[in-house]
Amino acid sequence: MTEVIHAGFTGTHLKTLISKILDEATQQGATSAEVDVGVNKGFSVTARKGDVESVEYHQDKIIELTVYFGKRSGSASLSDFRSEAICLAVQAACHIARFADEDQYSGLADKDLLAFHYPALELAYPWSLTVEQAIEKTKACEATALAYDKRVNQSDGTSISTMEAWNGYGNTQGFIGVFPVTRHEMSCVLIASEGEEMQRDYSYTVACDPQLLTSADQIAQEAAQRAVRRLNAKSLPTRRVPVIFAAEEARGLLGHFVQAISGTLLYRKTSFLLDQLGQSIFPSHISIDERPHLAKGLGSAPFDDDGVATRPNLFIKEGVLQSYCLGVYAARKLGLNTTGNADGVHNLFITTGKKKLSELLKTMGTGLLVTELMGQGVNLVTGDYSRGASGFWVEGGEIRYPVEEITIAGNLRDMYKNLVEIGQDIDLRGNIRTGSILLEEMMVAGA
Repeated sequence: MTEVIHAGFTGTHLKTLISKILDEATQQGATSAEVDVGVNKGFSVTARKGDVESVEYHQDKIIELTVYFGKRSGSASLSDFRSEAICLAVQAACHIARFADEDQYSGLADKDLLAFHYPALELAYPWSLTVEQAIEKTKACEATALAYDKRVNQSDGTSISTMEAWNGYGNTQGFIGVFPVTRHEMSCVLIASEGEEMQRDYSYTVACDPQLLTSADQIAQEAAQRAVRRLNAKSLPTRRVPVIFAAEEARGLLGHFVQAISGTLLYRKTSFLLDQLGQSIFPSHISIDERPHLAKGLGSAPFDDDGVATRPNLFIKEGVLQSYCLGVYAARKLGLNTTGNADGVHNLFITTGKKKLSELLKTMGTGLLVTELMGQGVNLVTGDYSRGASGFWVEGGEIRYPVEEITIAGNLRDMYKNLVEIGQDIDLRGNIRTGSILLEEMMVAGA
């Protein structure tokens, strides 16, 4: 049976390459070694003002190698798959390891944790789209968007990209695993004008299966609607009000939670959720779990960057923190067990309510709907949160006017604790799946 080729490689080819690198490390004196290999191939096109702005082809390769001499380690990376380049990289890693300080927590994952029987996940769906077809599709999307409203009079680019890839990992305990993935995207960025005012907004779609992409017409319409809705924006006087984070921005709130329960911040004692296992973090109606083997999930993976088998994890149960998010090294430093999250979280889910966004607005009554966040004002040591924002002012459960040039502020600990409800408008365009999030109150500062 002919093997499937992704990104110009077969799974057997990559497994042979990983085995070769591990053998070379052992021959050069390493007591153990591990290798991450990634390859990807694809193209992207961008149209602007009815013309092709760019066509880019890409084919990337990366090898990341770590060798161990007892508890001393050294690492090297390269993009050259030739034997002589691999030999030199292994030599460099071994040289570093021989002079490195010992680290009692370093080393490979225990053998019984490795994913020797990992599942074949449904993550690879190549798109039979030619560059010529992609160009026509982007041009048509842009034309549809510009025809939506006379105030939408400029495009900042409509793009399509498609990629096939392999992810692989192996170590000297006999484990070698590879799995293919694909990723396809389309986006449309528009500028709307009225008088002297100009506003920019966008829409996009992303999926591993092209059949799951939102249609080009829908992307065009949504981008145009969003750009027009931002016109005639106002600021707000400083006040404390309820806030809804639209689903695509709500992902960020949960992303901060994942960071705060992740190993590196915890063993460095730089997380506001340090020593909080068994403590109430969210309201009792909230649970948060991970589903790493979800078919066509953008965050799915059969094993993590340590080669450890991924598994469902329950991080929050009825508001209480049940588990941290750990890889092997962090787990050892903390005296805990790995959760199969050396490369982060895989398909995070949060308890979803039954209300559409329009119904969530009515529940809020008067307050702020946040549709865009700016800046990096999040301190994970203290939990302090302060970011620039724009969105819409809501009164009587209805959107009244767009707002901009405001800052929203609070503390993540209070924000999580005062989470009122989550909408059913789940955003599927990432590895964190959530609907819009209604918070009881935040400080909103404007002009």
